[in-house]
Amino acid sequence: MYDVITVGSATVDVFAKTRFSELIKIIDPQGETDLLAFPSGTKILIDELEFTTGGGGTNTAVAFSRLGHKVAFLGKLGKGTNSDFIIKDLSKEKIDLLCAHGEGNAGYSVILDTLEHDRTILAYKGANDDLRSDEVPYKKLRTKWFYFSSMLGQSFHTMERLAEFAQQNKIKIAFNPSTYLAEKGVNYIKNIISSTGLLVLNKEEAGLLAGKDHAEELLLKLKSLGPGIVVITDGKHALYAIDDKFMYSAMPPPVRIIDATGAGDAFAASLLSGLLRKKDMEFAIRLGVANAQSVVSHYGAKNILLNSNEAIKAMKKLKIKIHKKKI
Repeated sequence: MYDVITVGSATVDVFAKTRFSELIKIIDPQGETDLLAFPSGTKILIDELEFTTGGGGTNTAVAFSRLGHKVAFLGKLGKGTNSDFIIKDLSKEKIDLLCAHGEGNAGYSVILDTLEHDRTILAYKGANDDLRSDEVPYKKLRTKWFYFSSMLGQSFHTMERLAEFAQQNKIKIAFNPSTYLAEKGVNYIKNIISSTGLLVLNKEEAGLLAGKDHAEELLLKLKSLGPGIVVITDGKHALYAIDDKFMYSAMPPPVRIIDATGAGDAFAASLLSGLLRKKDMEFAIRLGVANAQSVVSHYGAKNILLNSNEAIKAMKKLKIKIHKKKI
């Protein structure tokens, strides 16, 4: 029996660090946009290249494993050296692989980074979007929780089938949709969100789904769609949560951000880990913030994910104040 099976994407992430870029700010009637600009028609030297694995499915699998849980990863890989690199990395982290393998390539991301740490990600989804339901080893899916990260194309429809399987087999669901899914609207994801036990998303995604601006309105609207717990993050700004009894708010302590890649995955996985350990919302929020801040303080989505003891120590040092009120 697994504690968690993560379902989502797997990628090879390449961090390309260079000084030769500028940040351009565009203001129009829709708002303000920052653009990362590189000189056209020139050869740009890269100061440093770093290869790691990424993707919501594998990032969270590693987070759960390091926090002491029995974990498996379900997704789709291609063939070749990139898929082999992902398999080797996950095996090293003591994660069981329930993956399908296709003829195409594994997912691949190029993260453009500058001295100011304004990152832009070029993402190739590859085999990640092509997980079919008949490729899923349903007999091996014995777990307390599924953790669903964002999947598109055929893989999303397979995730819908997994949500049905979860209901039939009393498996709880944690769901962390991306902007890609939130933009499609509530009706598109209703088959999953209606049976979700824990919904974690950022404020932009929450607004796209709920059509509200105020945090409390967002929480109430999203909870009315079915989730038992809803958590909304907003980067360095306050995060908000709601369960069956209380609303919560907490301000993450200031931290020097080196790279935000994977911070959301670290927070959501650690939050669920906290609930698995103590069924205590305040403990779970603190654990989530502690691991997310470790990730943003270093390069790579997995490099500085904390183990259980490290996370507890970091959590105690942060002294995060949480406000709650009855609903």
